[in-house]
Amino acid sequence: MGLDDKIGNAAEKLGGKGKEAAGNATGDESLKAEGQTDQAKSDIKQAGEHVKDAFKKD
Repeated sequence: MGLDDKIGNAAEKLGGKGKEAAGNATGDESLKAEGQTDQAKSDIKQAGEHVKDAFKKD
């Protein structure tokens, strides 16, 4: 996993957490769901990077 990928995934996850928190604070279910989606996408990307890293080690 490249450093750029790690930073990008972390930023996307952090942004998603912020959106979710803002949605909770304002009662905006759409914003909350968007934040949760961003976090899930980040997790999936990170898992994919881990798989690529595992194959590179062999």
